[in-house]
Parts: sequence; C-alpha cells; structure tokens
Amino acid sequence: MVGIFGDLNTQYVISTAIVSLYVSTAAVGLSTLASLPIALAIGFSDFRGKNAVTTVINTGMGFPSVVVGLVVLLFLSNAGPFGSLGLLFTPKAMIISQFVLATPVIMSVSLSAVEGVDQRIRDAAFAAGGTSRDVGLVVVKEARYGIVTAILAGYGRAISEVGSVLVVGGNIAFADGTAFTRTLTTAVTLEARQGRYEVGIALGAVLLVLVLGVNAIGSWARRRGGGT
Repeated sequence: MVGIFGDLNTQYVISTAIVSLYVSTAAVGLSTLASLPIALAIGFSDFRGKNAVTTVINTGMGFPSVVVGLVVLLFLSNAGPFGSLGLLFTPKAMIISQFVLATPVIMSVSLSAVEGVDQRIRDAAFAAGGTSRDVGLVVVKEARYGIVTAILAGYGRAISEVGSVLVVGGNIAFADGTAFTRTLTTAVTLEARQGRYEVGIALGAVLLVLVLGVNAIGSWARRRGGGT
C-alpha cells in the first residue's frame, strides 16, 4: 500500500483490521446471545420494578469505556479474582471489555423494539387462539428489524471503542508489524502520537469504511422495519 500513504506496511494494516473484526464480532456475538433473552423476558413481562430495571439498562449505554476497561483490568490482573487465567493483555480481555460495553446497547434497543410492537398485534394473535409462545413469536417477527438495528448499534459501539481495549489489551504488536492486541482505533491513536499521520489516515480510512458499512446495514434495517 503505497502512493499518497508512502511506504505503508500492508501487513500491519491488514492484521490490525483483522484483530478489530475478530474482537468486535466475538464480543457482539456473545453479547447478543446474552442480551436478547433478557430483553425478550423483560419485554413480555410485567413485574414490580420493571421501570427501574429498564432505567438501569438504559444507563448502561453511557458507561465510560475507560472505567469499564479499568474494572476489567482489576478483575483480570494478577491481584484480581481471575488473574490466574492469564487473560490480561490478550484479545480475550478485549472481548470481555467490549462485551460489557455492547450488552446494554443491544439489550436496550432490543427491548424498545419489542415494547414498540403495537398492542393490537398481540391482541389479534391471542384472539386467533395463539398461545403465549405463538404471540411471542409474532412480536419477535414484528420487532426483528429493530433487533437487527440493536445488534448493529452494539457492533458500532464495539468496533469504534478505544479506551477500554487500550487499557486491557495493551496495544501490542509484534516486531514484524503483525498486530496482537492492536486494533484500528488504538493504532490510529498510537500513529497520531508518533507523528506518522499518513499511517494513521490509512488506518482511519479502513475503520471509517467498516463503520459506514455497519451504519448502512442499520439504516436498511430501520427502513425495512418502518415498512412492515
């Protein structure tokens, strides 16, 4: 990769992008598996304290990333309860931190999508003789594009994250330029600090393409959801 970016290490850019995609995809995948059942359970239930639970979930969307990184660091450090696992400064630690950040986003938006389904649709499903399970499936079908948007919103939060992954990952790259825990966001930060702006711009361009792709899919999902 040369030209306007000069003598740029292509392997460095590609490996950094791969680390970003791997960590974010794994974190969001695990977060989706954990978030959706909880969001659906809350959405289909009516219990005392539901508003308080919803408020806590919505508040989680604004968790400062560096604070999340610090908490994960304390848990995974040698003095922490999970220090013996040796996860600190590895991609697994980064997945954990991104999982914590993405979960409230996916859970909150999914819950809003489920609760936003018109009550008449639920009533019609019951009137047609449907069981609670049948009604649930109907609601999920109606809210599916909102749920897709929730997952993509969580992915956008994860892949653009810098603070927590820098804290728990250490921004490590091997001598040959291959990234180990260096993501696109942490690489851009490092290159900018070192004055290697052409490399930072190239890395930022790759990140921008990925984020725009996620947002484009999210916009498509919202349009489809509005048309159902």
